[in-house]
Amino acid sequence: MSVTIDIAGLPAEQIGFAPSPLAELCMALHALSQPAHHPGLHSWTTATTASLDPSLADRLLEADFMWRSSFSDIFMAFAGVPGGTGRPAGTLAEELDVLDRLDDERFVMAALEHCWLALYNEGGWPSPLDNPAARAKALETAAARGPRQLEFSLRLLDDTAGVRVWLRRLLEDCDEAFFAETWRRIGPRQSADARHKAEVLRHRGLGAALKEVSAALSVDEAHTTITVDKMVNGQATATDPRIGAGLVLVPTNFGWPHLLVLHAPGWRPVVHYPLDSPELASSPGSVELMQRRMEALAHPMRMMLCRSLARAPYTTSELATVHGITAPEVSRHLAALKKAGLLHTRRQGRYVQHQLDLSVVARIGTDFIEGILR
Repeated sequence: MSVTIDIAGLPAEQIGFAPSPLAELCMALHALSQPAHHPGLHSWTTATTASLDPSLADRLLEADFMWRSSFSDIFMAFAGVPGGTGRPAGTLAEELDVLDRLDDERFVMAALEHCWLALYNEGGWPSPLDNPAARAKALETAAARGPRQLEFSLRLLDDTAGVRVWLRRLLEDCDEAFFAETWRRIGPRQSADARHKAEVLRHRGLGAALKEVSAALSVDEAHTTITVDKMVNGQATATDPRIGAGLVLVPTNFGWPHLLVLHAPGWRPVVHYPLDSPELASSPGSVELMQRRMEALAHPMRMMLCRSLARAPYTTSELATVHGITAPEVSRHLAALKKAGLLHTRRQGRYVQHQLDLSVVARIGTDFIEGILR
């Protein structure tokens, strides 16, 4: 699975790196609403939540579906204004001005993205502002998510202008309450990262620049397609004349482990990439590798073998004796674990010993380690 971005014929100067205050505010709101996703931000989320005015905290709950479980494209409004620059503005106020330039249909479709994510990304559903069936579908899906989502969706469809004013004021109040100070601290680092990666792009080429962004990004030899390794399928083009050509990559301090790709039809593509996190020991593996590892660990006998291999090195014959199966059976299970990159294998005299690589398994999940070592 992957998201692909068509860049065939796109001049190099139309690929750029730039921080976005509005996109970062979205990620900050996500971290506040889902602190378990971001243990490295525990101190910040705890302190910020404790200092929030109760009224502001309540207002944030009204529309938190736009940043809690999905990330609404309205926070990258610069990519959705036809004929615009396609680049983030320098300040949050300027980016909110760009958000005001989105027409009502784009605004509503992006705000209700959580209601029909697949159809929205495929461009396969009419606007709920003027299509009764689309309106009914949006409200039905919102109702299934909860009364708060239904209430907000009704307000959005019946009073779009009022909700737009309400949302801007909410984001401005967040800026005053906590984000302005936060951005003052992290903005310079993001600007420096964007300048560095732009220099890498200029001097070493797109492949090198993408590699510095994330191991999940790659470009084909012909430089026609960027592929983002994600557990979703999607397509985007950076050369759509209806919206304007260009691709921008936006850094985030709050985003890890999320690597986001805006690939909605009629919007410029955007890659929102996390800066290095101290919690991330090494580059993330591919989705294919993660799938192999999960499949390898899902087998009951391989779980039992891992229990032994987590404690000490074993030979194939020793494992066969301990677990009461044949040596060929053990070999087949070990081959699956080795293909998934979960084993260390070394020769000790005339014997070959195997042991579980706990540093790799730790990146899959501590529950599994605790389970096999309990």
